[in-house]
Amino acid sequence: MPITLPETLPAYDVLRREGVMVMSPERAARQDIRPLRIGLLNLMPKKIQTENQFARLIGATPLQIDLQLIRMTEHQTKNTAAEHMAAFYRPFQEMKGEKLDGLIITGAPIEHLPFEEVTYWEELTEVMDWTQTHVHSTFGVCWGGMAMAWHFHGLRKHMLPHKAFGCFRHQNLAPASPYLRGFSDDFVIPVSRWTEVRQDEIDATPALSTLLGSEEVGPCLVEDPCHRALYIFNHFEYDSGTLKEEYDRDVAAGTAINVPANYYPDDDPSLTPQNRWRSHAHLLYGNWINEIYQSTPYDPEQIGR
Repeated sequence: MPITLPETLPAYDVLRREGVMVMSPERAARQDIRPLRIGLLNLMPKKIQTENQFARLIGATPLQIDLQLIRMTEHQTKNTAAEHMAAFYRPFQEMKGEKLDGLIITGAPIEHLPFEEVTYWEELTEVMDWTQTHVHSTFGVCWGGMAMAWHFHGLRKHMLPHKAFGCFRHQNLAPASPYLRGFSDDFVIPVSRWTEVRQDEIDATPALSTLLGSEEVGPCLVEDPCHRALYIFNHFEYDSGTLKEEYDRDVAAGTAINVPANYYPDDDPSLTPQNRWRSHAHLLYGNWINEIYQSTPYDPEQIGR
């Protein structure tokens, strides 16, 4: 089954060229099937790149997905054309009366700020509370996951002395989890962050359990069953060249940055990096979509009840 996207959204042509099944809303409306409504609360500056990354992963399952693009109501992005935002995004306050089968809350490049100093923090807390009554399953990514863990459990984020940057080996700590169905015992995940949550503090929070972790960069994927949520602090969704783009940007700006670890062949930035995480990225998001499909109410009005 395809993912439903407007034909004028850039991701429509990008995914179709890659062989992902996409469908216009008009065609989807003629099918006698209830698609899964998955929201993407996109907090990243490069909106189109982030849309492509997540649409690629959730659109690769056998289920029909209706992707809803959501933005903070008052926050104005400086990196994406206003015409794009007006055409494809809905402010949270406009759609908060609706129900979603799933919601992804992305990261944001504001790790250095205390949560309460983020300009849209008050509305984001409203979103997080809203998920408990209007969303069947929520996936918080990087800063978005840390924000949810802080809001619901008081789990702190800690500044790192150096940026965790590169591709790091992780271990499968919960092979029986339905979210890790098909996962190898260890694998590589892209990491790009200045903050961390600490395993001992997760262990001191009985409601949380760590599913994926790394000896080098700490916990990665955390399950929060009480809030029907997953928190991932690293970036399975990254394209092959995303870390390169971040590295090149910092080098061009004169910002002190290490070559991303274990990313370029022989750690040589002149060589083309290879994607070593794509298959596990599809596994994780495919398993998440499947778990939603297996458990979400057929009547959307029953979601959250």
